[in-house]
Amino acid sequence: MAGTIFGLPFDEELFINMWSEVPDTTRNAIINSGAMIADGNIGSQIQHDGNLYTIPFYNTLTGDALNYDGTADNTPVETDGASQSGIVYGRMKAWMARDFASELSGGDPMGHIVATQARYWQKQRQTAMINILNGVFGITGTTGNKKKFQDNNTTDLSSSTATAYEIGITDINEAITKAAGDNKSAYSLAIMHSSVAKTLENKQILEYWKYTDANGIQRPMNLASANGLTVIIDDNVPAEVTGGENANKALVKYTTYLLGAGVLRQADAKLEHAVEAERDPEKYGGVDILYTKIRETIHPNGFTWKGANSIKSPTNAQLATASNWDIVFDPKSIAMCRLITNG
Repeated sequence: MAGTIFGLPFDEELFINMWSEVPDTTRNAIINSGAMIADGNIGSQIQHDGNLYTIPFYNTLTGDALNYDGTADNTPVETDGASQSGIVYGRMKAWMARDFASELSGGDPMGHIVATQARYWQKQRQTAMINILNGVFGITGTTGNKKKFQDNNTTDLSSSTATAYEIGITDINEAITKAAGDNKSAYSLAIMHSSVAKTLENKQILEYWKYTDANGIQRPMNLASANGLTVIIDDNVPAEVTGGENANKALVKYTTYLLGAGVLRQADAKLEHAVEAERDPEKYGGVDILYTKIRETIHPNGFTWKGANSIKSPTNAQLATASNWDIVFDPKSIAMCRLITNG
């Protein structure tokens, strides 16, 4: 709807289009790696109403082939299946500025605002994704797929009492082979702490991506490549402080998440007003306010959401709670594992 913001023309539809055009380097890197894909099936379910959705699937065909000798019957076995469920999360944020128009009068105010809040939402989306990973990797069990996932999809090389173990040049390959075997080529993305990235950089097996800013200057990004994987560097991954070599030097256990093709499914949910703007001439003698919202889902394929029905939009803490998730696929078919080191 046409209106004004900061004393300048404002059109909600145009603003949203500009917002969408601002490069989301983090999401683009995940999508380009193949780890996260848009899921039209999920999208069609959440574009109208509700916050929960269900994805049915068929189980893999199994069993030994029967001997064809002209006398034995070829007895059919019925195909079976199951389903996995996911949940939509919503987030909102508003910004207020006093007499903001004068500060922006010499430039492109709408462009500045779009770029600023777009980067903010990039970080929020990545935080939600990491919390989802924290949640599913917290799943434990003594039998079945839970135990297989717990045993094979986590490689813990860290130390809490002895000398720190820094990530080695073969550790990523060893971890994905342990988890997936002959399916390890499905892996394409690593999300790691800056301390782990520094170690790989020092060993000359990590190369940072660069971008050229508006002034033509190349600048490094928190994106890189290592061992054939796209690397996203984010200090929100788990970093657990433990004991250490002595009382004066604590060790930290860093988790690196390794993901493969299609393991994350993303879709936007119904949202009436993603952005609204208003001016309040009374507060503080005049303020400009920008309201923004998102509703979306990022679903870890092969897992199902089993949180309480009363949860309408899970918080990051709820996304990271293991009891809210269960595993429904054979872990070997889920291109998702984690590597834990001290740096």
